[in-house]
Amino acid sequence: MFGARIPIVQAPMAGVQGAALCAAVCQAGGVGSLPAAMMTLDQLAGEITAVRAQTDAPFNVNFFAHRTPQEDADRTARWLARLRPYYEEAGLDPAALPKGPGRAPFDEAACRLVEELKPPIVSFHFGLPDEAMLARVRASGARIWGCATTVAEARWLDAHGVDAIIAQGAEAGGHRGMFLSDDIDAQPGLFALTPQVVDATRVPVIAAGGVADGRGVAAALALGAKAVQIGTAYLLSPQATTSPLHRAALKAARDDATRMTNLYTGRPARGALTRFMQEVGPMNADAPAFPLATGFSAPLRAAAEARGSSDFSPLWSGQAAALASETDAGILTQRLWRDAQIVMRALSEAGAPA
Repeated sequence: MFGARIPIVQAPMAGVQGAALCAAVCQAGGVGSLPAAMMTLDQLAGEITAVRAQTDAPFNVNFFAHRTPQEDADRTARWLARLRPYYEEAGLDPAALPKGPGRAPFDEAACRLVEELKPPIVSFHFGLPDEAMLARVRASGARIWGCATTVAEARWLDAHGVDAIIAQGAEAGGHRGMFLSDDIDAQPGLFALTPQVVDATRVPVIAAGGVADGRGVAAALALGAKAVQIGTAYLLSPQATTSPLHRAALKAARDDATRMTNLYTGRPARGALTRFMQEVGPMNADAPAFPLATGFSAPLRAAAEARGSSDFSPLWSGQAAALASETDAGILTQRLWRDAQIVMRALSEAGAPA
């Protein structure tokens, strides 16, 4: 799969990882990833350089392809009124809240960085950038991956010339990659989505969402995926920068303890249920559009975490978090593939004629 020895891709996870996790997965034979959306371009360049200092294996750099919205004054006022009791509880002044989008989209400067540093793989969340920039990314020599949450999105990506499609099932942690629809109730699970995307498109499919062990890897490959993208299972590894509060939530995870929420950033994302999600959402129509909501939730998060509380923390997590373990990322990558091969051999032998 694009030069990797093991068909496992480490999901890019903004805020909880950097070059160490990416390089460890690459060294083990998989495809490591770097998340660009919360980094400055100087930080991203440093992380790419750090990965290349540790491995010459192919790796992925992930960008968000959203369009930054205009602020809606009425919506902002409603949201501030809804959150005012929490600001008062935390001793915060809403008038002093930091402004800014919180997530950077792929733009001209990011495109120039790709042309300069030439990462082997560039992936996009929330659709794709415009055709001119996409052509420049392609001309840099990068393979282009796009994320689809429905068959319609997969067909759209295929028509726009991506080299692979990440089929993101509803089980996945973190932000939904949806871009043709905002209906989260229409999001299929991975094992319904994967074979339909495989049948509907011409490029390799990478299955993502709720896979955390060799059994899941084998199942996704059996459904036609050429590789599997895994995120939550790596969050407890020593190479991840996952906070102690987030790690504690993952260790206590249950299969029924995550929800889709737009409270933290303005866009649906799956994470462990928190007080904020229980009392205000988990989905709320008054939350500002992505990524503007970040500026409203971040101060509450900071204040709560200073007290040792995750009440307002975005504890991104997939539905199989309970399968995660505190394992070195390289060892985990190799174990996932070894266990998947054991499952596939067992199934093959069980189906062989007597």
